[in-house]
Amino acid sequence: MGEYSKRFFSIKNDREFKFLFRKGETCVNYAFVCYFRENKRRRNRCGIVTGKKIGNAVTRNRSRRVIREAFRFFDHDLRQLTEKRYDFIFVARSQTASQKSQKILGLMNKKLKPLLVPETNG
Repeated sequence: MGEYSKRFFSIKNDREFKFLFRKGETCVNYAFVCYFRENKRRRNRCGIVTGKKIGNAVTRNRSRRVIREAFRFFDHDLRQLTEKRYDFIFVARSQTASQKSQKILGLMNKKLKPLLVPETNG
């Protein structure tokens, strides 16, 4: 399968989405809004939400693909840095579809990773 897994573990239950929206921490930027919370599972999971305000079906699907691909690399890096596992929900914004997945990955590393992996001085 290579260094980066192709398998994508997703959140599918409406109950889990609502729980993360209510109880999760948030990270907001111009490309997406992320809700996250630590879980007790062995792997990180991700759910992606794209509303109709973003655009037509092609635009919404592109937004989901871009976030999914960026998360695949982000997940690999996160598993290397910490033993904790998280549930994520990404809410796509209007800028998401026009971005490349590497740009979204950079935003995840810059904004989201410091919240998940505290820096150790020493």
